[in-house]
Amino acid sequence: MKIFVEVVLPVLLIFLAGYGLQKWEKLNIKSISTFALYILIPGLVFRTFYNTELNVQYMNIVLFSFVLMFLLILVAKVYSKMRKTSRSIESGLILSTAFMNSGNYGAPIILFAYGEAGFHYSITLLVLHAIMMNFFGVYYAARGKAGIKTAVKSVLEMPTTYVVVIAIAFQLLNVPVSKNILSAVDLVADATIPVVMLILGMQLAEIKLRGFHWERITFAIVSRLFLSPILAYLIIQFMAIDPLLEKVLIVTSAMPSAVNTVMYALQFDAEPEFVSSITFITTLLSIFTITPLLFILG
Repeated sequence: MKIFVEVVLPVLLIFLAGYGLQKWEKLNIKSISTFALYILIPGLVFRTFYNTELNVQYMNIVLFSFVLMFLLILVAKVYSKMRKTSRSIESGLILSTAFMNSGNYGAPIILFAYGEAGFHYSITLLVLHAIMMNFFGVYYAARGKAGIKTAVKSVLEMPTTYVVVIAIAFQLLNVPVSKNILSAVDLVADATIPVVMLILGMQLAEIKLRGFHWERITFAIVSRLFLSPILAYLIIQFMAIDPLLEKVLIVTSAMPSAVNTVMYALQFDAEPEFVSSITFITTLLSIFTITPLLFILG
């Protein structure tokens, strides 16, 4: 109960604030999301990578993330082949199960559960998962050659892609940044997490629950909330990973489906109603799965 009150409940209340605001005012979510994507998140990313000394653990994060994603994609493909689903259903399942909400949801949970040390790892995951989702998510939503071209373009249009490179270069080359500029970056960075949490609540308020197929939805829920952290635990057993990072990776892997996958499903007609339903349901159910997982991990 203490974990729920101190870690999950604060996050949930901010989600509910965004949800209620959107139901009441019907704000332009795209404009707010663009503001966060192009201003707030780059500020947080620059601060994190500029101030954090890179080590082998960050390479472990990259390796772990790709292995987990490909295993989840494989599971979705095997299920689709066994059930003889259409290609669009397979794409919808991949979008819903292979990509977790490590930003709007995962980062604040990690911050409340493991403090600043865990949060630095979480920001690395946020950036990496955003790049992976913008490439592989777009590819599987669009498929074919057009999918690859669109995926590459999507990654190149991400401001965080360039901010990461700049921040790491500044750190490795010991490029000094004035105290006042870093203070300005801090102001922007500190606003990021509460704003993206509110955005998630607002996005959930716009999701319509349609396209129900309980067998497929159950498969997606089990894959995203249960199979994913189990696979994460198994992968970690073959890697030399810092104990704190282990917890961060397992908890992040148990996050619900990423909300951005709904956007890709809509854009490329990859069963958007189905993907929306899974995103909404996994987000609701995660309230009851994250707390016991945090308790088990300690």
